[in-house]
Amino acid sequence: MFAILQAAGWPIWFLLATSIIAVALIIERSISLRTAKIIPPRLFDQVVDVYRRQGVSDEVLERLARDSPLGAVLAAGLRNHKSSRYVMKEAIEEAGRAVAHEMERFLTTLGTIATAAPLLGLFGTVIGMIEIFGSQSPTGGNPQQLAHGISIALYNTAFGIAISIPSLIFYRHFKNKEEIITAAITYPFPSALRQVGPRRACLIPERSGVAPLRSHAAARSRQAGTSFGSQAMTGRQRI
Repeated sequence: MFAILQAAGWPIWFLLATSIIAVALIIERSISLRTAKIIPPRLFDQVVDVYRRQGVSDEVLERLARDSPLGAVLAAGLRNHKSSRYVMKEAIEEAGRAVAHEMERFLTTLGTIATAAPLLGLFGTVIGMIEIFGSQSPTGGNPQQLAHGISIALYNTAFGIAISIPSLIFYRHFKNKEEIITAAITYPFPSALRQVGPRRACLIPERSGVAPLRSHAAARSRQAGTSFGSQAMTGRQRI
C-alpha cells in the first residue's frame, strides 16, 4: 500500500485525507440516522398513556424533548395542547424543521467530498502530465521519470473516482432517509395528537358560524313543530 502511495506522488495525500473524512462521516451518519434511534417504536403510545394519567408538566416535556428527535416534536405539540389545531401544527412543523436541520449535519460535507474527489483526481492527473512532459528533453527522455508521471496521473484519477462514487451513493441515501424520517415525524402528528386530549373541544377548533347556524336551525324546527301541534289541537276542538 505504501508503495502505491509513493507511486501516486504527493497529490494522493489530499485524496487520502478526503477518503478518511468520507469514511468517518458515513459511519457517523449510519449510526445517527438509525430509524429506531430517531423514532422509538413505543414512544407515542407511552406519551399518550402518561398524558392521560398525569397530564402535561414542564418536567415531562423536558424529558420527552431530550429522549429523541420524535420526542422533541411531540413535546412541541404537547406544549400547545390547549391551543387550536393550527397552532399545534405550526409548533410541530417548526420543531420538525429543527430536527431535519440536525439530521442534515455533515451531509453537506459528504456531498462536497463526492463532488471534489474527481477534481482532486484530475489535479493529480495534471501533475502527472507535467511530470511526463518534464521527462522529455532534446537529447532524449528519462524512462523512469516518464513512468512515474504516468503512474501519478492514473493512480490519482482512479483514487478520485473510487472516493467519489461511494460518497455520492451514501450522500443520496442519507438525504433520502432524512426526508422520509422528517415527513414521518412531522406530518401525521398534528392529527394524531388530537386523540390525547381529555376534551376534543379544546383541541379541535370549531368553524366560525357552524354551531350558531345549527342551533338556529334546531330552534326553528322546534318552533315549527310546536306551531303545527297547536294548529292541529285547535282543529280537533272545532270538530
